[in-house]
Amino acid sequence: MINTYPLRVLITGGREVGGMASFAAALREGFVDLGVPAEIIAPSQILLHWQELRDPLVLKILSTSAIFAAPLTRRAICVAHGFPCIDRGWPNMLGKLLSYRLTTASRGAQLVQVSDYAAMHLRSIFGLRINAVIHNPVCSLFLEDNAEEHVVRQAITYVGRLHQAKNVDLLLHAMRDVLDENHGLNAWFVGDGPMRAGLERAAAGDERIHFFGELPPLEVRDRLRRSRVFISGCPHEALGIAYIEALSQGCAVAMPASGGGLEIAPELIGGRIQLFPISLPRQGIIAALRKALLAPSMPISMEKYSARAIAAAYLSLPSSSSSPAICPGEATR
Repeated sequence: MINTYPLRVLITGGREVGGMASFAAALREGFVDLGVPAEIIAPSQILLHWQELRDPLVLKILSTSAIFAAPLTRRAICVAHGFPCIDRGWPNMLGKLLSYRLTTASRGAQLVQVSDYAAMHLRSIFGLRINAVIHNPVCSLFLEDNAEEHVVRQAITYVGRLHQAKNVDLLLHAMRDVLDENHGLNAWFVGDGPMRAGLERAAAGDERIHFFGELPPLEVRDRLRRSRVFISGCPHEALGIAYIEALSQGCAVAMPASGGGLEIAPELIGGRIQLFPISLPRQGIIAALRKALLAPSMPISMEKYSARAIAAAYLSLPSSSSSPAICPGEATR
């Protein structure tokens, strides 16, 4: 049975920047486009919205620490943006697992994953029930036609947090080797994080390598439109909004041969998408980058990841907690 449209939607974000912020902003955009008012609040503010938590006419989409409020809610969808990993520390790993178990034990909440890859881990390793898989949305500005013609693409670009889990240091060394082979090519890093100072020291004196810090979405799009290749180094990425954004702007993609990003456009693997081993060997990354640089630069339609389409998938989930769990991916297929 299809849900009655809620009167409004409450969405909890995560960090003010990065993938969680992009997820929340795009999802809000999708609901508004469908005519459903939506508001983004910080996870720490969720208990201040007690009346809405208990109101079945308000759909709550909870992420990160806000999932702990699941037992108190009526009509909530809790989004698992990955699966518990020790690389963020034991407290983080156990906290995620506990929050997901609270969701599956709550009558008024459902658990949604953002990729079949991550859902498989939650079901097979942790024994959790997944109600649906709904992929991440992308903001509409990344789906707009590019009015600029003959744009010079001169960069290999990374967009994301500068964190050890992303293996950005390994990417930097391989990218520099490829820059040496291609005159006029640059390396662009968009994002911030604890590794930034060390990466800047490692790149000191190399005018081809640029660190831009956090940029607003419009400037990220501009950088991607001037990039030949987008690169990622996280082998356990749950899905990766940045992959979708890069392909939509005409970039080729070089990425590990693992993670939910493989689900985005599997028909492009071996062409516009080049894979390297998940052990991230330097020569393997270099080989993938060389092949990616040969791929034609042309935008790929990512309309199925539009904010409107993904918001509609959330609205299509049955509101009853007694509804049976569906197979991963069924909600968006």
